[in-house]
Amino acid sequence: MSRDLMRFSVAMPEDLLIRFDALVAKRGLAKNRSEVIRDLVRDALIEEECSLPGEEVMGTLTIVFDHHTGDVRDKLDGIQHDYFEQIVTCMHVHLDAHTCMEVIILRGESALVQSIANIILGTKGVTHGHLTMTTTGHGPYTNQGEKSARAWAHEHPHAPASSPLYPAH
Repeated sequence: MSRDLMRFSVAMPEDLLIRFDALVAKRGLAKNRSEVIRDLVRDALIEEECSLPGEEVMGTLTIVFDHHTGDVRDKLDGIQHDYFEQIVTCMHVHLDAHTCMEVIILRGESALVQSIANIILGTKGVTHGHLTMTTTGHGPYTNQGEKSARAWAHEHPHAPASSPLYPAH
């Protein structure tokens, strides 16, 4: 695939162009119409790819719940344990004395990730939430038997080579 930029024209009503230019301005000095259009096209292509059956995706599910509602905490923990192969990690934040927020990172086949999110979002006590999915770029999901739980894991340092926290071996 060529990395050369190709030019094309876009026609749109003036009021839509005015609103689009406001979006371009909001995105900052490093953005122009062309870059924002490229961003929007990439977003649309990723959304389409994530909707394909069997596609490997990563998802962030953000939920808000009242931890005083029944046994919501136990139910959420149970669901996360049931799907430990797909749930990579979870962050829990106390918003106030009653309300909590969790951000759950999921990885797996697109329909399964969506189904897990729906189970969690449908749990009594969860007041609202949203799933955002993106592609891993690895194509169709394949179950790799025993390795499937963390088949994507790999070894390499995540700190700069000169980091005082991670001295060279």
